[in-house]
Amino acid sequence: MSEFSRPVPTGWFALLVALAAIPVMALRSTSWLVLAVIGVLAILLAVVDAVLAVRPRDIEVIREFPAALTVGEPGQIAWRVRSHATRSTSVTVADAIWPSLAASRRLASFVLEPRQQHRFGAHIEPLRRGRFPFGAVTVRTVGPMRLIALHTNRTVDGTIAVMPAYPSRELMGTKMRIPLESGVRAVRTRGTGTEFDQLREYRQGDDFRKVDWAATARQQHVIVRDYRAERNQHVVAMLDNGRIMAGTVGDTPRVEHAMDAVLGLTQVALRLGDNVGMLTFDSQVRGIVPARHSKAQFSKMAEAMYLLEPALDESAYNVAFNSAAARFRRRSLFVVFTELVETVVDDALIPALAALTRRHLVVVACVRDPDVADWATQSGHTAAADAYRSAAAVAALEARERTIAKLRATGALVVDARPGALATDVVDRYLELKTSGRL
Repeated sequence: MSEFSRPVPTGWFALLVALAAIPVMALRSTSWLVLAVIGVLAILLAVVDAVLAVRPRDIEVIREFPAALTVGEPGQIAWRVRSHATRSTSVTVADAIWPSLAASRRLASFVLEPRQQHRFGAHIEPLRRGRFPFGAVTVRTVGPMRLIALHTNRTVDGTIAVMPAYPSRELMGTKMRIPLESGVRAVRTRGTGTEFDQLREYRQGDDFRKVDWAATARQQHVIVRDYRAERNQHVVAMLDNGRIMAGTVGDTPRVEHAMDAVLGLTQVALRLGDNVGMLTFDSQVRGIVPARHSKAQFSKMAEAMYLLEPALDESAYNVAFNSAAARFRRRSLFVVFTELVETVVDDALIPALAALTRRHLVVVACVRDPDVADWATQSGHTAAADAYRSAAAVAALEARERTIAKLRATGALVVDARPGALATDVVDRYLELKTSGRL
């Protein structure tokens, strides 16, 4: 089927008609014949211009873009426009780009010579994650007299995947480069862990329990064993995508904070040689990424999250935890990313935790709202509403502390982080557990 081109009068055609009507108006002619002649001539010129115009089907448009980006990551999109016509023409190309891609431009006008190519581009910086299929491309050519433009819309297939934001990427890279940072244990701490690393001479401060007496006897001076954190362990992220994760903390949904932490944990754990997997859930299990250690695992974790949107349902912890226990049978570190609502924790989370804590080590990770702490410490209220808000904030903090204590009583560890620090706090806890041999 040939491509249909729709002729549209341009502003120049309207100007031509207006200029032709000026003499008639000046002479105050009432002859319909004069008006008819002017109209016929204008139409004939327009028809000739349309016939002589290069057909949009002779203009090829190819879109170039990255297959995937991260929220907030700058990228480039480009269009290559090639003419298969034998005449030069004025061309306008417009692309239907999603507003959330924040493109610096979406159309361009230029003169295209016969059998030549023109390339133009735009900067994009995605504002939200998801899959964004590109829409139709509009191609517009103008006749040699610029009276008529030919329009056509055509589909140029393509989809760009926008992965979750990872604001902690640089900090995680720093943690991997610097062995000791801000009091956190070294990634490969000498004298701790469970896997033998090497023999070396005793240094002041070494634990005498690490002395290798056989090697000491052979060398005639004290030799100690160095240990490192065991590799090939299992780390599984449990990402709650239910209603309570849709709330915002610091203008960012809780689930986005959690995704940043999942990516940070994945990067560090893979670097240390561990297997990383994930299970996402709301009222049902949405996806499972098997625990693997490979170069592609980080991308698989990001791809498993980028289409998730918080469901307006209660989270089915029991279903999710039983599924995880059945799927990940080897002893693992499970990091459950959720929110601490006292009634939800009492009625759903704590009863379901037994499916994991019987065999695995469990960390419950969440983000606390700093505004609540600020409201709780405010004093000198001048309005009753402010006093009520402070009282409610104090009650909320007390309920949160009770909830954390209940979770710890079940054997779970709790990370309650401020906004922007969830990834680093979770990774620090993981490193502490790993170097202490608790995994």
